[in-house]
Amino acid sequence: MSATETHDPNRRDFLYIATGMAGVVGAAAAAWPFIDQMRPDASTLALASVEVDVASLSEGSSLVVKWRGKPVVVRYRTEKEMKDAEDTKLDELKDPLARNANLPSDAPATDANRAAPGKEAWMVMVQVCTHLGCIPLGQEGEYGGWFCPCHGSVYDTAGRIRHGPAPENMAIPAFEFISDTKIRIG
Repeated sequence: MSATETHDPNRRDFLYIATGMAGVVGAAAAAWPFIDQMRPDASTLALASVEVDVASLSEGSSLVVKWRGKPVVVRYRTEKEMKDAEDTKLDELKDPLARNANLPSDAPATDANRAAPGKEAWMVMVQVCTHLGCIPLGQEGEYGGWFCPCHGSVYDTAGRIRHGPAPENMAIPAFEFISDTKIRIG
């Protein structure tokens, strides 16, 4: 057959195309259960956000809630804790970034950038050491914040790393006050 001749489709061409399409549809049908299992289940989607009632917290107390499988501490700080955190100079900090999901990624780690605007007494943080993922102890260490007993990381009352092997401040998740006594995390 020369290049100028047209190819006349016949029954064999149709059977090749139909068989190929049936194979593609069959492969997609066989692969769908494997693809579908990778979607998050309903319990994971339910943890995408959580509402926390903080009405029972008094100054100097905290509570821990589970969000996306991680412990999140909500702390109602004392005046002294806030004053100590405000008085800390940024050049004394190991990590100069706020690590606050509510702010730009380059926001400095001032106490105001770590707390809720207008609700500076409240700290909401993922209570996980940024070194190896251990759970630090609250109101411990030389700064009265958090202390990770695994490798000795010390955080201040604003969750900023001060000493030890942890490279970053504890993360602050996206959150908002939806009323005076309720916080939505996530």
